[in-house]
Amino acid sequence: MKNRQSYLNTLLEFLDKEVIKVIVGVRRCGKSTLLKLFWAELRKREIPSNNIIYINFESMKYRDITDYNHFYDYVMERIPENGKTYLLIDEPQNVIGWEKAVNSFKVDFDCDIYITGSNARLLSSELSTLIAGRYVKIDLYPLSYKEYLEFHSLEKSDITFQDYLKYGGFPSIVELEDNVDRVNNVLDGIYNTVIVKDVIAKNKIKDEELLQKIVMFLADNVGNSTSSNSVANSLVSEKRIENTRKNPATSTVENYIRALEKAFVFYEAKRYDVKGKNLLKTLGKFFIVDVGLRNMLLGYRDVDRGHILENIVFLELKRRGYNVFIGKVEEKEVDFIAEKASHKMYVQVCETLGDAKTLERELAPLLAIRNNYDKFIITNDKTFVESYEGIKVRNTTDWLCE
Repeated sequence: MKNRQSYLNTLLEFLDKEVIKVIVGVRRCGKSTLLKLFWAELRKREIPSNNIIYINFESMKYRDITDYNHFYDYVMERIPENGKTYLLIDEPQNVIGWEKAVNSFKVDFDCDIYITGSNARLLSSELSTLIAGRYVKIDLYPLSYKEYLEFHSLEKSDITFQDYLKYGGFPSIVELEDNVDRVNNVLDGIYNTVIVKDVIAKNKIKDEELLQKIVMFLADNVGNSTSSNSVANSLVSEKRIENTRKNPATSTVENYIRALEKAFVFYEAKRYDVKGKNLLKTLGKFFIVDVGLRNMLLGYRDVDRGHILENIVFLELKRRGYNVFIGKVEEKEVDFIAEKASHKMYVQVCETLGDAKTLERELAPLLAIRNNYDKFIITNDKTFVESYEGIKVRNTTDWLCE
């Protein structure tokens, strides 16, 4: 197993804390592996194996655990007499009423609980009510560029970055990149599993063809201002969906998009008015969970590298724990406003600042923001110029490998 130290460190920070640790992310991004790495770390700390209970509900081994009563009884029978028990629970959402069992574990036993899930419904279920204020959510993503290099034992370079832009960061493709067809087969398998198990089945979606059209539209418009209404209007104009009173196009599209968000296929960055200091209801952007997945869906093409780069930066900001918004400054746009409790910054993403006009365009919205928060331009350029009027310039791969 390849290590994912940053995520493992996060789990260790919460070791033996009272909160339940809930690890969420798109299917096949490495959640089960992370739990196994954590199990190995517990053993290194000389915690007896009898005090660690690991259950992966995707295994047929646990097919008889169908509801919370069976779930509770199975765990209760294995709780040791002495010491704290560490419960590592993988994908429990298909167990009816599993939340009740988890809540009871906290009440009845001395245990430290870790749960994974491939759908945000995990936290919109009864669990959030039963354990309100007593859980922490840990978002897991496909490999970052830095992790990608570590998995391959490679050095940072233009070539490795181009490969990352092309193939993305799902861990299961790491050994396959000498064969594009095999990579595509694996990515196609991941995509279909996510769509079938975490989107269609969990949301009882009936029109699979429409769902596919929405996925393709969002993937093709990564980095563009998009809304449910604009998607619906486009599909209606192309006669791919009917707009009727009984089934309004916008409402249908919005429901399908929310289902894709819950399965972590797409993330929305809402638009924020910097001067008015309020979120806007329109003209946000959607970003896909992995650019390799996008390339598999749309084909490997070189015409929209700027938007792919923007997608990479968005995901990296999310990995680093930021809430990410699109910024509006009067009539200008800031690619990203990234904020968390300890830090806030404004980020422009530009493939190259090769001419004065492009540089002026990228600087303008940042110069219009009159505050002292950090402001960055992230670019593929390698330049000795480190800043313009206090706005820092960072090379993309240097920034990604910090």
